[in-house]
Amino acid sequence: MIPFNKPYLHGRELVYIAESVASGKISGDGVFTQKCHHYLESRYHFDKVLLTTSCTDALEMAAILLNIQPGDEVIAPSYTFVSTVNAFVLRGANIVFADSYADHPNIDPAQIEALITPRTRAIIVVHYAGVACDMDAIMLMATKYNIPVVEDAAQAINSFYKSRPLGSVGCLSTFSFHETKNIISGEGGLLVINDKQYAHRAEIIREKGTNRSSFFRGEVDKYGWVDIGSSFLPSDIIAAYLFVQLEQLDAIQKRRLEIWQRYWQALAPVVCSYGIKLPLIPDYSTNNAHMFYLDCASLQQRSQLIQHLDLAGIKAVFHYQSLHRSPYFQGLHDGRTLPNADHFTDSIVRLPMYFDLSNDEVDTICEQLIGFLLRPLISCK
Repeated sequence: MIPFNKPYLHGRELVYIAESVASGKISGDGVFTQKCHHYLESRYHFDKVLLTTSCTDALEMAAILLNIQPGDEVIAPSYTFVSTVNAFVLRGANIVFADSYADHPNIDPAQIEALITPRTRAIIVVHYAGVACDMDAIMLMATKYNIPVVEDAAQAINSFYKSRPLGSVGCLSTFSFHETKNIISGEGGLLVINDKQYAHRAEIIREKGTNRSSFFRGEVDKYGWVDIGSSFLPSDIIAAYLFVQLEQLDAIQKRRLEIWQRYWQALAPVVCSYGIKLPLIPDYSTNNAHMFYLDCASLQQRSQLIQHLDLAGIKAVFHYQSLHRSPYFQGLHDGRTLPNADHFTDSIVRLPMYFDLSNDEVDTICEQLIGFLLRPLISCK
């Protein structure tokens, strides 16, 4: 069986974990947390970063920092993972879903302005598959209406928009280090603070609503409860694992891009004739090879393809379900149709993608996929 994902292990992770344990401090904000912070701030020129226990928690921190209140409206794409919006729902926000482009799952900026009302308090964008949203168009609207933008960059480590690292454009951004991502720590996330007005409060929220970080820097003589918050900081053991991954980032990215390009070269000459579209990378975005997906012609074609690959010992999977039609939200949605999000719900299939995927395995996947398309009994309409 070729799995959909296999967590990357360099080998030095256990060494750094042992070092963390030997240091006598394995709780949050230890030596390896600081190493990760310094690496990310230095490499991507982020103003301030804070490791979190997950990208979901980083999004929850963003919702608190933006002071989202019951009845506030937050604009977000429907085609995304529930964590993108659940963090804001927990603060009482009303989610106003926007549609995707017709040819890419990213939020369509042309859909956003009509959704802005006096109650709009945030715009969330998701860089699907690590491919940048059109941030110039989005930030132009955000500036016009004075609305903060949060980048959900869960899949977008080491991807760029017009030479700017994704996660550096909005006032706040979040990343994921879940085991399915390019750079991993099992579970884990990151909050990036690009607007300095949020930096001090972010530390407090992350430390259970206390000014504990200020105390350890000697800025106050004692610490106490000064705001709302929770325990959002990860163990330094998690950071130790993550730091090895960051050290190997260039090697990881090089191999993932090789795999992505091998898929493209094998499939591009064939699949379009059967109504299948390959991933779109706009000129303003780089490709971080987080994912290689196919946009199938129909739900039937996708279902048959997944079944065919499964029988061949290859695990390919679909992706998100449109959130505006989810069991939780469909009764809360305003009734607008979002045809592109619904299309991707039925059409996208993701192929195996991980560092240890061999060239022979990629070739086998492509051969099975092409063989499926060439079978005369399969309908691709």
